[in-house]
Amino acid sequence: MSQYVVNAPQIPAIPVQGSDAQFPVRRIYCVGRNYVAHVREMGGNEERDAPLFFQKPADSLVLDGGVVPYPTMTKDFHFEVELVLALKGGGLNIPQEEALDQIYGYAVGIDMTRRDIQGGGRPWEIAKSFDHSFPCGPIVPATEVGHIQSGRIELTVNGETRQESDVDLLIWKIPEIITNLSTYFELMPGDVIMTGTPHGVGPVKPGDRIEARVDKLPALHVTIGETLV
Repeated sequence: MSQYVVNAPQIPAIPVQGSDAQFPVRRIYCVGRNYVAHVREMGGNEERDAPLFFQKPADSLVLDGGVVPYPTMTKDFHFEVELVLALKGGGLNIPQEEALDQIYGYAVGIDMTRRDIQGGGRPWEIAKSFDHSFPCGPIVPATEVGHIQSGRIELTVNGETRQESDVDLLIWKIPEIITNLSTYFELMPGDVIMTGTPHGVGPVKPGDRIEARVDKLPALHVTIGETLV
């Protein structure tokens, strides 16, 4: 039997609400600019263009109650609350009528962003795909909560509401996201998809307490910590 020359990394996993089981994370896909009001606040065109996809590393996961260190190389660190899909199935070129069948469950997530180094035609990795950039709450199976197509989505900082909208206002709906994404990548069990953020994104600083919510799902709580040096 072959051996690794260094210790194998652990598989990141998200707790399943009401169970000792965990959901292993394979890949984290993200959809950019998927609420009209957010597209407008970012200076974009809200016409229904093809979805904008990017990824975060699986080990950028931060669980409920965790600390998100303020990252290096930024002075404008932003939150973006999102509905998260956890997949139990997958494939290439998934038909829309089969898309919801691929979903294991739903959670609340936050796309943490180095806003001051995003854009300008540069790759998004250093703005979006850094360590601790994916806080995520517990997953609720779709068999328990149903398929979420509407409901309040919000984020507070130190008790003050900063983002507030409805999942129904997604430009690209959940089946469309899965179908479109599967034309670019073969989706597999263990993949998670962040579906986009509403308007109201903004900065945080060390010591700030964030609470993110989507109706029917457990809330996500994280604290912004000091920069790791």
